[in-house]
Amino acid sequence: MISSNDIRSGMVIELNGTLFEVVFAEHCKPGKGSAFVRTQLRNLDTGAIIDHKFRAGEKLELVK
Repeated sequence: MISSNDIRSGMVIELNGTLFEVVFAEHCKPGKGSAFVRTQLRNLDTGAIIDHKFRAGEKLELVK
């Protein structure tokens, strides 16, 4: 398990039982509100790219 703060491009993660490759990851700290990580994820089954936001510190499953 890794923290959402450790997400980097090229990593493969499992989200809701589906494997995704991280295409883009950016840590954002807005002036108002809590920090989050904005990502673009490629579904390894379909090739579709989705945008997803993770809360800072959220735990994820890293796939080797």
